[in-house]
Parts: sequence; structure tokens; C-alpha cells
Amino acid sequence: MKSVKTHHTYHFTLIKSSTRVFRAIVFLLGLSLPAWSYIGPGAGFAFLSSFLVFFLAFFLSIFSFLSWPFRLLFRLIKGQKAYKNSLVDRVVIIGFDGLDPVLTEKFMAEGKLPNLNRLKKEGTYNRLKTTTPAISPVAWSSFMTGCEPSKHNIFDFLSRNPKTYLPDLSSARIGPPPRFLSLGKYRLPLSKPEIRLLRKSQPFWKLLGKQGIFSTVLRVPITFPPEKFAGHLLSGMCLPDLKGSQGTFLFYTTNQERIQRKEGGETLLVKPEGRVIRTYLPGPENSLLKNTEVIKLPMTITLNYEQESATVEISTQRFELKKGVFSPWIKLSFPAAPGLKIRGIARFYLITLKPHFELYVTPLNIDPEKPALPISHPFIYAPYLARLFGSYVTLGEANDTWALNEGVLPEEAFLELAYSFHQDWEKIFFNALKKVRKGLVVCVFETTDSLQHMFWRYLDKSHPAYQPTARLSRGHQVLEELYRKMDALVGQIMSGLDEKSCLLIMSDHGFKPFRRGVNLNSWLYLNGYLKLKDGANESDEWFKQVDWKETRAYALGLAGLYLNLKGREAQGIVSPGEESIKLKKELMEKLSGLKDQEKGTIAINRVIDTERIYGGPYRENAPDLIVAYNQGYRASWDSVVGKVNRTVFEDNRKAWSADHCMDPDLVPGVLFSNLKLKTSEPCIMDIAPTVLKLFGLNVPGYMDGKPLLPEDPAGPDRRKEGVSSVKGQKNVRKR
Repeated sequence: MKSVKTHHTYHFTLIKSSTRVFRAIVFLLGLSLPAWSYIGPGAGFAFLSSFLVFFLAFFLSIFSFLSWPFRLLFRLIKGQKAYKNSLVDRVVIIGFDGLDPVLTEKFMAEGKLPNLNRLKKEGTYNRLKTTTPAISPVAWSSFMTGCEPSKHNIFDFLSRNPKTYLPDLSSARIGPPPRFLSLGKYRLPLSKPEIRLLRKSQPFWKLLGKQGIFSTVLRVPITFPPEKFAGHLLSGMCLPDLKGSQGTFLFYTTNQERIQRKEGGETLLVKPEGRVIRTYLPGPENSLLKNTEVIKLPMTITLNYEQESATVEISTQRFELKKGVFSPWIKLSFPAAPGLKIRGIARFYLITLKPHFELYVTPLNIDPEKPALPISHPFIYAPYLARLFGSYVTLGEANDTWALNEGVLPEEAFLELAYSFHQDWEKIFFNALKKVRKGLVVCVFETTDSLQHMFWRYLDKSHPAYQPTARLSRGHQVLEELYRKMDALVGQIMSGLDEKSCLLIMSDHGFKPFRRGVNLNSWLYLNGYLKLKDGANESDEWFKQVDWKETRAYALGLAGLYLNLKGREAQGIVSPGEESIKLKKELMEKLSGLKDQEKGTIAINRVIDTERIYGGPYRENAPDLIVAYNQGYRASWDSVVGKVNRTVFEDNRKAWSADHCMDPDLVPGVLFSNLKLKTSEPCIMDIAPTVLKLFGLNVPGYMDGKPLLPEDPAGPDRRKEGVSSVKGQKNVRKR
């Protein structure tokens, strides 16, 4: 009876939420933005919103409410059949993005991770082989599909458009509606915008759903736009902000010297009139207008020097900011047309008032209570969570690493913000864990990844970015504290599991220091493979001064090297066949073992021909070569965005001081389980088939991964033996 009441309340909440959206939006709304520059890592892309999504969500919620008793009965009947051959009732997967095996093993040996240590001793622990290349969207796509990259079509954060040589976001394509109605200064869309997921193959939770097994999937990368399946999903990495980028912070200052280009952010110079600053908050571009322009919200800031605070008035709201204290989520409404508003949320942080005023604003997140485009499945799952817990971060790459990189956000503030986001995700996760007693629960936490990127320098005094006089006195303790916090979370999860639950703790890759950058495009230029236009001796971002009619190879993204292939690239000059094979061999020989003469160390371990490692249907979209960097090296910041100059090697002095975009053999992830699993070189592609086998399902032949379970016991005792292996872990949870 309790579960029926909960289900009824859930649908009632969804209908109320959809009704408000229905009243607020009256026309189709399409917003598009040009591609944003590389935002480390990642790239922005066009942003669109359609009333049709809200319209359908409204009526689907009504249908869902009316039909739920029948669907519940059907699910119970189908579910009984689904679990007939299952070894467990529930699988819980926790992804700690980037959790490193070397640090994990060190802290376990020192007794600082008791819960992970317990899993290692009484269950399973091993290093987990990652993908080639070792990049998060690639690895997590292989995790969910059980396939190598050329079967799921994700090879980097960025993919290149061979017609323009410009970057696209690799995971999603969003385009404007094909038909518009002209009405005065507006153009109103008459059809749906394109919102398309570019990742191919099927995630394993979709296969489970077809067999009647319910799943809740939270913030797994490369799940935007969300796919339909029998379960709930909240999108993760690569979900954009309200401006259509992968995270654009705002920085207000009265200091003229601080007005320089901020990578990943937008800086606005302000001038007080007495104690009052009148400025604006730039939002998304309004492409409902025939002449598109940024929607600007007027903002007034009143300074109180004595109290070290400021009062902000914006979007019909008034709130006080204390110096060094984050505001709660502030709801923002951007008017696009009469009766049409785009809703977002942001948090404000007053950095200082004297001698100069400085204010930081987080990237404009899509408001989960009234999302401007689908960020969850079903569409109304995100608003439902907002009604339960209040506003929460929706941006795919939530932690604002560029604000720290650019010296805008203090380190303590960055940590505070990151852990506040993490707490939001924990609340949502434990809510799912409580409600899903049978089925699958998956949640990926990005905190481990972003904090290691930014604070590894404190572990390495030889790092160019090491700051012995940094303001964060406990910098050397940040990563140990991070690992302790994640271990405590594991303990909390373990204490709530029953005897028929399987727990998997995993990461997609590990970490190594990033001390020196390698500009592959500069190397190609200096060695005659890439040419610049007459009179140019360097190129701006995205190859602006490159002469494609004389260029044979170029690099784009974090690991990829492409041939300028005739018939594929718009101005290709390298003939397929013998010429391209010869060129690839030549590049592999010259770049493999490339030495950084200044440091006397090898920068590139090897260069991999993708034709030799990929055999899937999307191999043609892969880079021609993948560069496997040595420890301490990575593609330079300039190389990633297509800049060309005469500098091949340079120190990395940014706070972003560690990475994993190097030789995959150097950066494996981790795998823990409360079950005894096969431990002979497990791979991230093995997780999907393992979960399918745990639920008694056959593994599709197209999957490259293999189940990590011991050989299936024969005969009718199969489930009994599987359950007993879970029961054997009872003491792991109860101690």
C-alpha cells in the first residue's frame, strides 16, 4: 500500500509541474548558439528548446497517471519472469570518475580507506583497463555499451567536421527547426528542432529494461539527450549550460588590469556610481529574433563596505551576498518573446570589495524544475527531483575548473562549491537506492576527476604549477581528504545493502601528472606536414591561417591525429591507399619515442594506427592515429584548439595539473566488488556483460567485453549458488 501511495504522489507531482510549464510556454521556442571554443575539456554546442517537448511531457504525464495501475501490474508480471534466472535482485554501480589505482592502493596500505580495503579483502579488487584513448566520454561509452569505440562512435570530447576542419561536440548534435513563421521581428519555429545523440549502440540498462528490469541511471557521461528506456535517467557529462556551452562562468570586476580574455569565462568591467553598480547578466542568444542577440538581464549591485556585503537585484529578486559566501541557487528568467521565458539557475560569490570589486557567477545551469530542454528520462523526472530536493546543478561538467585555472575563483571556494554539488548528487542517489529494491542503480560522481585535475600539483613539488606559497595551506591534503570522503560514501552504501545486492565500485581511468604540453600541430608545421598561408608564421585557433591545399596532416582534440585525406576532407590532398599508408607509417615512426630535448625525456611513448585496433562500423569517424603520451605529457592547450606556432614543448603552469589523456597503459581505473569476480585483466568493457549475466541475461554477440563472473554453475541450483555468493558478503556490510 505504501508503494502505491508513493507512486500516486509521484505522478500527481509530475502533472502539476507539467501544467505550470504548459501555461508558461505557448509557442515553439528555438534557440541556437554558435559552437563555443574548447572548454577544458569539452566544447560548447548549439542550444535549443522546444515547446513540443513540454507539450508532449504534459500529456504523457496525464497518460502515465491514468495508466499506471495497468503498467504496474504488467511490470510485476514481467518482472517475475525477468528475475527467474537472476543471480541477484539488485546491482548498484558507483562510478568515481578518475579514481586512481596508485593513490587508492597507497591510501589503503596506510589504513585510510577501510571500506574499500574491506571490499578488496572479502570481495574483489583489481585495476581496470581503460579504453584507447583514455578519455572520459570514450571510456564511459564503452562502460555502458560493452563495446570498443568504433562501435559506439565516441573517440574524444571533440570530433572534427571534415568539410570545415572545425570542431563539433562528439556526443550530440543539436540543430534548428527546418521551418519558421516570420512575424514582425520574430521568427517562430513550426517544427521540432534536431536534438540527436551521436553515441551509438545500446546501453546495458536499455537491454535490461526490455526484459522487465527497472533501472535508475544518474549522471553517467554521454547520456544527453536522454534515450527512452524502462527506467529513470538524469543526464551527465556533455549536457550544456543555458548559453549552449560546456560551462561559461561570469566575472565582474572594477579592476581594468583583470580585463583580459578568460578561457572558459566571460569578464565584464563595471564602474560604481557611489555605492551602486548597474550592469547586466548575459544569458543565451535569442534566435527567435531575426537578428539574434544575447538576452541581457539588468542587474543592480549595492555595495556595503562596512558589512563586507552586497545586495543584488536581478530578475525580480533581491538577495544579500556576504564576502566569501556562496548564494543559494538563484532562479533567473530570460525573456525571449512576449509570454516566453527561458529559465536558468546560478550561484553568486562575492570575492572582494576592496580595493576592487570582484564577483563570480557560476555557469547558467538549466533550471531542473522548468528545464528548457530534455535533461532526464522521463522528461519530468528532473522536475520531480527538484520538487523533492530543491534546485540542483544540471551542467554536465559541473565543477568550474576554468574559473580556478584562470585565477578567478579561490581554491577554497572551488572546493566548497564542488562538494556542495557532490552532496546534491548523494541525495539524489540515496533517494534512488531507497526506491529501487530490485533492478539497477548507477551513479557517476565527477568530484574525484575534477579535484585531481586541479590539486595534483600539491603532490608534486617538481610540477611547474606547484605553488609553495599558495593561499590554500592544506593543498597537500586535498586529495587524501577526497579519497577518505569517497571511502566514507562507500561505507554508507554498503551498510544499506541487503544480501541479494551486488555492489560495483569503479573508475573509468586513473591519473598522472601533466607537467609539459606537446603542440602536435606545431611539430607538424616545423616538420613540413602542415603548411600556413603565405606570410603567416603562426595560426590562431581552429587553424585560421592553415593552407589546407598544402597540408598533409593535422591534430585536433586530446589524442587524435588526422590525415588531410582526398575525398574525405574538403580540401584533402593525401590519396587513400598506398600514399596514406606510407604517410601514417612515417608519422608513427617519427612521433613514437619523440624526445623533449629540453628535459631529456620521452614525451610520446607510441602512436597507434586506429585501423589496427578498431573494427566497428564507425571506424571511419575515428582519428587516423592516436597519440599515446608518456607520463607527465599531454596535448598542449594550444594544440587542442588548433593553434599553430613554433613552440612544440612548453610547461603547463595551470592549476589543471594532472590528466589521463596519455598512454592508456599508464592510467588504468579501479574495480571493487562485494562479489568474487574474475580478476585476470578486467576491462571497462566487461562491466556491461557482467551486469547482464548477473541478471541472468545472455550477452549480445556484438559486445567486446566478457562477463567477469566465474563459470556459470550448471543445473537448477544456479540462482541458489549466485545468491549464496552474495550472502557470503554479509559481514562486509555489517561490521
